[in-house]
Amino acid sequence: MALLWPRPVLLVEADPTGGSGILAGYFRGIKSYGQGLVELALSTEDIADLLPQVAEPVGSSAASFIAGPRTHSQAPALTGLWAPLLRALQDLEATGQDAIVDCGRLGLVGWPEPLLAEADLSLIVCRTHLPAVAAARSWAESARRGHPTWAHPAVMLVGERQPYSAREVSSVLGLPVHAVIADDPGSAAVLHRGVTVPDRFDHGPLVRSLQAAISAIDAVMRTRAEGLGVEAMSDVQ
Repeated sequence: MALLWPRPVLLVEADPTGGSGILAGYFRGIKSYGQGLVELALSTEDIADLLPQVAEPVGSSAASFIAGPRTHSQAPALTGLWAPLLRALQDLEATGQDAIVDCGRLGLVGWPEPLLAEADLSLIVCRTHLPAVAAARSWAESARRGHPTWAHPAVMLVGERQPYSAREVSSVLGLPVHAVIADDPGSAAVLHRGVTVPDRFDHGPLVRSLQAAISAIDAVMRTRAEGLGVEAMSDVQ
C-alpha cells in the first residue's frame, strides 16, 4: 500500500514482536538494519528532527520506512516513544507527506496504543474465515466502546468470501469495511518474501485491489474532511 500511495508516505513498523518484516521480507535480508524506532526512543533529540535521518527509502518510490524493534525484548523501550512520535507524524501533513503505521499484533507490551487514539483512520486487518473473524471480534468490540480509545475504527479484509462476505463480516464485527484486499499469494510473496516479480504483477489481483483500497480510503478521508469543514463553518456562523 505504501509503494502505491499517491503521495509521499512514511511507513512505520510499530509491531512490538520484533524483527522487521520489510528488511527480512521485501529486502530479503540484503539491506542491513541501521536505525529504527528503538534509536528514536533512546535519543534525547527532538523526534521530528530525527525522522528524516532514521527513515529509509524504499527503492525509487515515494515511500520510506522506519524499521521496528529488532527483538521483542526491545518493545518496552517504545512505551514512551508513541506520544512524541505521534506529534512528529502529525506535523508531516504540513510537508505534504502522509504516514501509515503498522501496529502489528495488538495488546502486547509496548504496542502503539496512543497512535490509534489520534489516527485519521484505524483499520483492523482481517481475513474472512471464522477463526480470523472470531479473533478480531473482541478488538472490534473494544474499538466500538472506546476502550482502548480508537479514532475512526474500521476493517480491511483479505480474501473476501473465503467464505464470508464483507457485509457479513461487518455485521459480526459491528464496524464498516472500508477496503478489501485480494488473496493473491504469488503477488504477496514479492512483498513479504522478496521473490522475483512475476509477469503482469502490476496488473494482478493484489495490486489492483490495493489501488482500489487506497481510493476507498482516500474517499473516506475526503468525506470526513468535508464534514469537518461544514461543521467548522456552522460553528463560526
